Formats: sequence, structure tokens, C-alpha cells
Amino acid sequence: MSRLFSNLFNLLLIAAIGFGLSGCVTSRLPVASTSPWQPLELNTESNPLDISFSDAKHGFVVGTNRLIMESNDGGVSWKKRSLDLEEDENFRLISIDFNGDEGWIAGQPGLVMHSTDAGKNWSRLKLENKLPGDPYLITNLGPNNAELATNAGAIYRTSDGGTTWQATVSEAAGAVRDLRRSAAGNYVSVSSLGNFFSTLDIGQDVWQNHERVSSKRVQSLGYQPNGELWMVARGAEIRLNDQPGNVDSWGKAIIPITNGYNYLDLSWDPNGGIWAAGGNGTLIKTLDDGKSWQIDPMGNTQPSNLIRILFDTSSESQAKGFVLGERGHLLRWVG
Repeated sequence: MSRLFSNLFNLLLIAAIGFGLSGCVTSRLPVASTSPWQPLELNTESNPLDISFSDAKHGFVVGTNRLIMESNDGGVSWKKRSLDLEEDENFRLISIDFNGDEGWIAGQPGLVMHSTDAGKNWSRLKLENKLPGDPYLITNLGPNNAELATNAGAIYRTSDGGTTWQATVSEAAGAVRDLRRSAAGNYVSVSSLGNFFSTLDIGQDVWQNHERVSSKRVQSLGYQPNGELWMVARGAEIRLNDQPGNVDSWGKAIIPITNGYNYLDLSWDPNGGIWAAGGNGTLIKTLDDGKSWQIDPMGNTQPSNLIRILFDTSSESQAKGFVLGERGHLLRWVG
């Protein structure tokens, strides 16, 4: 009899532990009744990393394994393209930016390409062999003008279509895991280990280092629509700057969901909603500045890590948005 009670106790203990653990990985967030996202299938195992449009209808998506695809219907459908690159090199096309017909692509290893005819033709530009780091982010600044940032925090600018490049910082920031540029031209980067972040404002030529706000390692940082910073840290933790102009002042941690997956990106949609994306199809939104959150039902259907959220609100009547996932998964904003 005592053995029976012992076995029963063990079963109950296992069940209790299982229930407790399940509580650690259950979101307990409501699921939205509808989704503003339309799933698209790119039919590729490559990871899309960036998207840019030359006009309301025509654009490109680029990514790993030399991925480049073109759309002529605003991103509803995509067709594969190719670039004239060495066949034996597996280029990672990480950044693309158009301003009208002029476009730029930055890739790794050591790749920058330029187009003046809306991407019909691309020319590869020569880069200095001693360039600190690999191209990471490229920004179109107008006719023949662009700014190139590397994954070591080096910043270069060209005003002659990429023939020559001039350094704008006196020294690189060091290896980074994430680097972003604001619309105003300021930069923020996360160190490769996520143990600190750095800022570079217009007019500065030296990166300014900042301690992370908690013991959690920083995953990524970016800019809110008002120009202040947001931070995503390990443990699915979100923080926002709470004092204008003070990048070292952060609000309390927002932890809307504990499902065991980190957030990888944060973005604001055209309606003011805030979206967070992350591992295993994690896609959640808040309409009240983080006080309450909902799970997006379309994100749950994606068997993929969701790594980037991109919104283009330059045209209020034709705003675009995409969630980029691994292995060719893509969500398109339909509002």
C-alpha cells in the first residue's frame, strides 16, 4: 500500500512540475481575432534580410545565399533575379536601398553594388582591401550619394556614385551584432556580445559607448518614430527611452510574453501600433504603448524565426510593411 501511495505521489509530483514548466512557456496573451498580415511564399530556403522599393510597385528583396527577388506589384508576388557575381562565392546580400531609380546593395564578403536604372542593371564597385569589417548597411542619400556602414562600425560616404569613399569616423566601433541608422542620420550599434551599445550622432567622429541597462544582454536596438531609442534584450525584455535626448535613461522592462523565445526586432506600424517579432513565429502587437499585448494569429502559422519587421511610411496612401522570416517566409502588411 505504501508503495502505491509512493507511486501516486511521484506521478502527482511529475504532473505538478510539468504544469509549472508549461506555465513558463505559455504566453497567456489573447490572440487577435484578425491579422493585418498576408503570408507569402518565396519558394527559397534562403533568409530574406532587407527590402526596398524604387516606386510604389517595383522593389527588391535580398538575403542569404545570393538571394535577390523582384516585385512589380507592390510586394504581392516575387520573381527570382540574379546578379553578375562570382559563382564560387556565397554572397550574403544584407542591405538594399532605393531612392527613385538609383539603388545600392551591400553584401558580404566585401560587396557593394550600384544601379541607376531601377535595378535592371547592377555594377559592382571596388572597395578598399583594408576596409574595417564587412559592408552591413547602406543608405541612399540622393543622386550619386550614399553612406556605407560596416559590421565593425566604420562609416563611409560617397558623392560620386561609389568611385571614391571617405571615412566619416576616426576609428571603427569594433565588432557589432546589430547596427541601425535613424532617418536623421544618427547611428546605434550593439556589441557582438551584447554587453554594451554605442551611439554615433551627426557631427561626431567617435562612437560613444553606453552600459546596458540590466544584466540581460542586448539583442538589438533601434529608433522609435520620435527619434528616441528602443531596446530588446535577452529574456524577451523590451525597454524604451523615457527621457527625450537621454540615451542612458530607460523605462521599466516590458515583458509581454514568456514563451522561451527572444525577440529579434521591434517596429511601429502606420497606425501607431508596436510590433515585436522573434523565435518560432513569435509576433505580437500593442496598441497602448506596451500596457497590453495580443498575439497575431498569422505569426503563429509561420514555422520560422521572424527576424525583421520593416515599414515604409514615406507614402501615407501606400504604406508598406513586411515581416521577414527564415527559409523564405515573408508576411506582407495589408492593414
